[in-house]
Amino acid sequence: MDVTIKELEDYLYDHYKDGGVDESLFMKLVEEIGELAEVLNKRSGRKKADDRDFKRQLGEELTDVIHYTLAIAALNNLDMNYMILEKDKTASIKYNHKINLEKFVINSRNKTTD
Repeated sequence: MDVTIKELEDYLYDHYKDGGVDESLFMKLVEEIGELAEVLNKRSGRKKADDRDFKRQLGEELTDVIHYTLAIAALNNLDMNYMILEKDKTASIKYNHKINLEKFVINSRNKTTD
């Protein structure tokens, strides 16, 4: 099953609306970023590692980062789909990308309908 950014934001808003506080969610986000850094350090050999599955660990920590990021966005009524597209348009111009995210998605969707 695919989940849209909007669906995840709605779910997280529903989950945190009665008790989610930006500051506590932000602290969880920072904690998860630290755990992500630790996985990356272990995978690259900069830190001693056990024999755990780094790909799975990396996916889990990235998921946690996305979770808390979008929870903060949802509680602040931010449309991250819109924000991501607009930020990418600005970056595409600034860094002279050959295509921006919006055009990429449109092209990709057109290929699947042909």
